[in-house]
Amino acid sequence: MINTETNPADSKTIAINSTQMITPFLWFDGKVEEAINFYISVFPNSEIVNTHRLPGNSPGEAGKILTGTFRLNGVEFMVLDGGPMFTFNESISFFVKCETQQEVDHLWNALATDGGQEGRCGWLKDKYGVSWQIVPNALGRLLGDPNPQKAQNVMQAMMRMGKIIIAELQAAHDK
Repeated sequence: MINTETNPADSKTIAINSTQMITPFLWFDGKVEEAINFYISVFPNSEIVNTHRLPGNSPGEAGKILTGTFRLNGVEFMVLDGGPMFTFNESISFFVKCETQQEVDHLWNALATDGGQEGRCGWLKDKYGVSWQIVPNALGRLLGDPNPQKAQNVMQAMMRMGKIIIAELQAAHDK
């Protein structure tokens, strides 16, 4: 939703997107259309917003998506087929909060398929090299326990995991 807001200091009116001010922008080396379709198939309530394809009279493959915008569960992303100059690495990742083990399992399994790489402590890379953290909300609640020994037990359990298992975190907390 676009609203307008006036800055009293300079009386200028600006347009703001009240639902999302910052949009992740992903640079791919080919496979933009494949990646968009993959991501919207993995996350609920997702959609393609727009795509811009190369016209027939331009250099490159006519009809190939050059840029696009899509939403994953309400979060907007932009993409560019920018070529091989830049690649993804773990210094940037997407932290995905999950309420249930079923959500964790679905996202973990979907994102780690077809060449994805499972990491430690809820981290993984998908087949395009994008890093994700699939984290159950229970982790934060259990790590925040006022009893330092219980919190430490949870941390130690999490450090041994790839995909985070809520029942194992809870068992470590309760021992």
